[in-house]
Amino acid sequence: MTDRTRANHDFFAAESERLAALCDEMAQRFLRGGRLLAVGEESDARHIAVEFVHPVIVGKRALPAMAMPTLDALQLECEPDDIVVIFSELGVRVDGESFIPPTDDPFIRQELIETLYHMLWELVHVFLEHRDRSRVGAGAASFLYPFLEGGGAEDLDAVRADVRRSIEAKAAEIGALREQTLRENADVLVAAAGVLRSGRLLAVGNGGSATDAMDVVADFRARGRRALDLTDDPAILTAIANDIGVEAIFARQVIAYGRPDDTLLTLSTSGSSANVLAALAEARRRGLATIAMVGYDGGRIASERLADFVVVVRSEHIPRIQEAQASAYHRLVELA
Repeated sequence: MTDRTRANHDFFAAESERLAALCDEMAQRFLRGGRLLAVGEESDARHIAVEFVHPVIVGKRALPAMAMPTLDALQLECEPDDIVVIFSELGVRVDGESFIPPTDDPFIRQELIETLYHMLWELVHVFLEHRDRSRVGAGAASFLYPFLEGGGAEDLDAVRADVRRSIEAKAAEIGALREQTLRENADVLVAAAGVLRSGRLLAVGNGGSATDAMDVVADFRARGRRALDLTDDPAILTAIANDIGVEAIFARQVIAYGRPDDTLLTLSTSGSSANVLAALAEARRRGLATIAMVGYDGGRIASERLADFVVVVRSEHIPRIQEAQASAYHRLVELA
């Protein structure tokens, strides 16, 4: 716990100034028609892409971002103003700038990189608005950046300084939230790990949570454990969504793949996503154990006890919820 918190503090304290400058440069690239192209660790490449294309802050513009399957594909697609993001086991390289978290623990390293690219997405929108003459101030992003004030839109040096302080504040927020989440859910995680010692893990989620499902499945397989990512096959997902409806995309796969000694893990920030609720209900009907990781107050999953084990991240900020959930499922992997 101490190692995770210390690494988080040290990393963002050391990199906040570079990150603020990088986000300003990225905003300029986007305004010139550039795109973000990500390659490397697959779950992270897909996660950063969905955050930019489908921002969770209401009113923010969709920005072009794509996860590329290989370096060769990236080189074929890349144009002069594009922003290249390359993930590796040690860290990430963004537009030529390398960021390597100060830890040897691969789980902590991945968690800090996820926080980093969430901050890139959040901060780019602040700089876009300051450089966009049709807008002034932080707008809908102001709640994410309490240091930003409405005036001085032309003073980019002042904006960079405010953003740097905001990065450090957000790092402190997620550091505390990770500690709280692991402390409050310690007994639940131990109990949930017990049911994972037999059968397979089936994992689901939507959007960024789908990439977290991908990540936890990869972590289990790396330890020689059987696991299935039910968000992985676009042919299956689109067939079910087209013929039956989006609510059935996971439940239908639970019917196809689920066995009584398997465990379904759902990742949801709201705790009320219809397709996640349907999957949990189907899993229970078929005798699977169920684990749910949720944010806010737990949503319907917590209030209606729709899963056997519920891990609640008590936050209302979606990026921070996902980051704390990563710490929780990494702990689950270690315990199982």
